[in-house]
Amino acid sequence: MRDNSSATILIRPVIPSRIASRQPTGLRWGLLGVAAFSFTVPFTKVAVGGLSPLFIGSGRAVLAAVLAAFALALTRQRLPYGVQWTRLAVVAAGVVIGFPLLTSFALTTTAASHGAVVIAMLPAATATAAVLRGRERPPLAFWLVTGAGALAAIAFASMQSGGFGQVHWADLLLLGAVVAAAIGYAEGGLLARELGAWQTVSWALVLASPLMVFLTAVSVAQQPPSGTPLQWASFAYLGVVSMFLGFFAWYRGLAIGPIAQVSQVQLIQPVLTICWAGLLLGETLTWITFIGGLAVILCAGAAVRVRLRPAPAQPSDLHTTKSLQPAKD
Repeated sequence: MRDNSSATILIRPVIPSRIASRQPTGLRWGLLGVAAFSFTVPFTKVAVGGLSPLFIGSGRAVLAAVLAAFALALTRQRLPYGVQWTRLAVVAAGVVIGFPLLTSFALTTTAASHGAVVIAMLPAATATAAVLRGRERPPLAFWLVTGAGALAAIAFASMQSGGFGQVHWADLLLLGAVVAAAIGYAEGGLLARELGAWQTVSWALVLASPLMVFLTAVSVAQQPPSGTPLQWASFAYLGVVSMFLGFFAWYRGLAIGPIAQVSQVQLIQPVLTICWAGLLLGETLTWITFIGGLAVILCAGAAVRVRLRPAPAQPSDLHTTKSLQPAKD
């Protein structure tokens, strides 16, 4: 047998295990990403006032893809290989295509604060996706605290926006956006351990760019974009920060992990979103905002303090971490 003929590929994680154990670092990166994402719903609501939802959902991805392509080219990043492309397609479907388009269409008929009601379920959905996709095994206490946090966030946002009322098609679109984002976050967090945080979102944007360019062209043909300076500024934020720079911090935090735990800091996103909606859009803020927001933040703090127990490593994992050894004749 020739040397290296039966050797396995050495996969060196971008984020080493000694860093992966530093949970506070992951939480800080996650909080930075959440702060960036908390403006997404209000700015989308501003943008849809003059731009079509199809243009906003696809055009912001095109803008981010241009930045991503430049960043990848300037830093001469290596190409992903094999199954990594399939996993990138999952990330792209969730956070580049699904979430932006679905939320853009939903927010044409619903308030930004009401959108926060459904999106408040995203942390629990991301934790569930992390358990199903990865090998994180949160104890019962984690699920109890996470469930309480989700209920507190939904109750808080519901009271702030006047309640769910009847379920409309906009709520179904937002639910679809939550599922898409949760899958994209969980897969992206795992993939970022191999490719790097900003590299993962950049490759996902580039991979989805042909479709998003086509959808942007269709939207321009149907309704030429014409907005105010404020609407264009909101669109620019969605493309540069919500779609690109925010993921630098978010995927970095998820990659350091644990994903199920770091995702819980997103419980404070509806609190921030409704505060921004009040300050930027003039939506009503009351004492409920402060009391409900404090309850949500306490639940998020409790969730990230619960210790997770990893599942036993699988034999296939051991193969990918071994060094290349020459085979003997």
